[in-house]
Amino acid sequence: MNEQNQKKNQGIALIITIAVITLLISTTMELNRRAGDAAEFTGVTRDRLKLSHMTSSGVQMVMALLLKDKKDGEVDSLQEDWADKESIADLLSDIPFPEGALTVEIQDELSKIQVNALVKFPDGKDFNQDQMNMWERFVGYITSGQVEDDDTSASAIVNSLKDWLDSGDDDAISGVNGAESDYYNGLEPPYACKNGPIDHVDELLQVKGVSKLVESFGGWEMLSQYLTVYGMETEATTNKFNFPGKININTAELPVIAALLQVNDLPLAQEIVGYREEMTADGKYLNDLSLSGADWYKKAPGCSALTIEPNLITTKSNFFRIIATGELNNVKMVTVAVVERENKTGKNACRVLSWQTE
Repeated sequence: MNEQNQKKNQGIALIITIAVITLLISTTMELNRRAGDAAEFTGVTRDRLKLSHMTSSGVQMVMALLLKDKKDGEVDSLQEDWADKESIADLLSDIPFPEGALTVEIQDELSKIQVNALVKFPDGKDFNQDQMNMWERFVGYITSGQVEDDDTSASAIVNSLKDWLDSGDDDAISGVNGAESDYYNGLEPPYACKNGPIDHVDELLQVKGVSKLVESFGGWEMLSQYLTVYGMETEATTNKFNFPGKININTAELPVIAALLQVNDLPLAQEIVGYREEMTADGKYLNDLSLSGADWYKKAPGCSALTIEPNLITTKSNFFRIIATGELNNVKMVTVAVVERENKTGKNACRVLSWQTE
C-alpha cells in the first residue's frame, strides 16, 4: 500500500513539475513577446522623432528658399528654383541626414481657385461677380457640361456655396438651388450653415451638391487640388479682411486656366500652358515669364485676341504649401505646412498658417 501511495505521489509530483515548467515556458514566451513589442515600439518612436526633425528641417529650408526668391524678384512662376524638383533635391543634399530619405514639394496656393473669394468680405453679403462666373466655368469644365441633377449644375453649386459663405442666413436662398441652415438642419445628422469664410477645404464636402460633384469628377483628392481657402489680405489701417481671389497665371494648372476662359476659348487653355512650359533643346525655358506682365498669355499660339478678366489674374504669390516627406526604416512621415510670406516690419518673413503631420 505504501508503495502504491509512493508511486501515486511521484505521479502527482511529475504532473505538478510539468505544469510548472509549462507555466514558466508560457510566461517566458509572453515576456519575450512583450519585450519585443516594447523594443519595436521604442524603435518606431525613435524613428518618428528623427523623421519629425527631418521633415521640420525640410520645411524650414524651403521657407528660407522662398524668402530668397522674394528678395530676387516679385514674379513667381514654375520656372523658378522653388518649383524645380532637382533644385530642391540639391538643396536637401546639403542637410546632413546620415539615415533615411527626405523629399520636399512646394505648391503655390494662389495657383488654385480661392473658395472664399466667391463672396465680398468683410461684409460677406454679395457675390464677387467675376469669381462667380469663373466658378460656373470651372464646374462646367470638370463635369464636361454633363449635369446629372439640379443640385450639381454649375449655378446650383455656386449658389449653395455662396449661401454657405455669406453672413445673411436669414435672407432668402441664392437662386432656386441654394441652401441655408433650414436645409442642413433637415439632414441626418443635422448641422448648421457656416455663414462665414471656410477654414479648411474639406469643409466644402458639407455644402449642398458638392459630394455629388466629387463623385462625377473622380474623387475629392482629384478635385480639391485645384481649390484653396488661403489668400486672405488684411488692410493695415482698418484691420478689415478680404479675399481678392486673383490666380497666379504663371503657376495655375490646366483646369484652373480653363476656368479663366470663356467657353468658346477653352481650347486655348492648353496653348497657354504649353507656352509657359516650352523649352529649348538644352533644357531652358524659351519664354521667360519673369520679364512679362500678366497678359503674357496673349503671346501663346492663337491667343492674341484673347482677354482674361484682369481682376482674376496675377503673376505673384505669397501663399505656399510645403509638403515634406521623410522615410526611415519603413516608417514614413509627411509634414504639410502652409506659409505666408509677409513684410510687416520692413523685413521679409514666413508666417506659418497651418502645420499638420501624419
